Amino acid sequence: MIEQMLMLALMLIGAHWVCDYPLQGEFLATAKFKGPLRFYHLVAHAGIQGAAVALVTANVWLGLAEWAAHTVIDELKVRGKTTFAQDQALHIACKILWLVILATALSACTVPQVCRYCWVVGTG
Repeated sequence: MIEQMLMLALMLIGAHWVCDYPLQGEFLATAKFKGPLRFYHLVAHAGIQGAAVALVTANVWLGLAEWAAHTVIDELKVRGKTTFAQDQALHIACKILWLVILATALSACTVPQVCRYCWVVGTG
């Protein structure tokens, strides 16, 4: 299980970096800070992050939680309440929280053959 959780951690962090850098692009990076649709663009960027978490974890609820958390964290950065380093640390902390939630769910799984998380640990 440890190897699979490490793989999941790597995929979550890697997906975050891909979504926060090349997939965000200059347009979204600028548009979420200013303009008439500023908040829409911020939510769109956060939605890309949420979709990545949902895809990696196969869990829509974690994807929605990421979408909400990413929106709040980036809004704090836009308002100057956090630095870039703090912003990134908060995003990584969310990924750790998603891993803890998945690990907790897996440890409570009594029928691994039908557990929807078991593909993550390779027992399904």
